[in-house]
Amino acid sequence: MAETDLAELEGRSSGDRTFMYVLYGLHTLAWFSAGMLAVIAVVLNYIKRGDEQDPLYVMHHNYMISTFWWTLLWLVITAPLWLVFFFPGAAAYFIIWLWYLYRCVRGWLRFADGRPPR
Repeated sequence: MAETDLAELEGRSSGDRTFMYVLYGLHTLAWFSAGMLAVIAVVLNYIKRGDEQDPLYVMHHNYMISTFWWTLLWLVITAPLWLVFFFPGAAAYFIIWLWYLYRCVRGWLRFADGRPPR
């Protein structure tokens, strides 16, 4: 996919860009709120994605939504590790947290550069 020209993004209101930054921020800080900020953010992602015309913004909404659902899936799959002992569960959740943080920061930085998330 071709890189998006930053001049195209200038046509967007600064509120649209700020809203995307807020969504990325909510996703990034979600672990400190037991996931509640991520739930709020993903609901907002779904709402805004339906009204979005710009393909770059749609891609970033989809990226945040898929990151949320894949993270939730891996948390559910690895939850039984907590029954084995503390360390396996903690290690699995730490790895999932690192992956989630990486995806959030990577997407946020690519959005700031006007590039698609992938």
